[in-house]
Amino acid sequence: MNLDTLWNACLAGNRKAQFQLYQTLSGRMFSVCLRYAQNESEAEEILQAGFIKVFTKGQLFDNKGSLEGWIRKIMVNTAIELHRNKSRHYFEPLTQDYPMADSRSESDENLRYKDLLAMITALPLGYRTVFNLYVIEGYSHKEISAMLSISEGNSKSQLSRARQWLKEKLMKIENIGL
Repeated sequence: MNLDTLWNACLAGNRKAQFQLYQTLSGRMFSVCLRYAQNESEAEEILQAGFIKVFTKGQLFDNKGSLEGWIRKIMVNTAIELHRNKSRHYFEPLTQDYPMADSRSESDENLRYKDLLAMITALPLGYRTVFNLYVIEGYSHKEISAMLSISEGNSKSQLSRARQWLKEKLMKIENIGL
């Protein structure tokens, strides 16, 4: 069954189709959620809340873009909403370090995807959120400031600090020869 047929069945309230759509897209959407979450448990919470919105607000999808892109946007907005609801601050201390993947079979010059994802995940929450929205999702600082209820200057500052933080971690890895 193709995605359009599956989606139409979901809109009609077909639970099997909803489960199949979830099975089809949950892996990719979980990766999106992980970039905004503090841990896997929180990512699962975002994923579940996001898919509930997908199925309860499906009639809002206007078929003007890809269904997957629309669902991805819901996941990002759900993550932002979760952080707002938990009243977390967008500035956190820079005391945490990032976990590295266990395998070192790759050359010293090539960081693995998991290592980079771990570094992004270890960014303080505010830095990580702005970094993901700007660099990965492609939002402008104006859009980010509206989404997060912060100034454009704050968005730019947090992106700059995130880049600096990542640069320092990458240099540290390079210096110890990991």
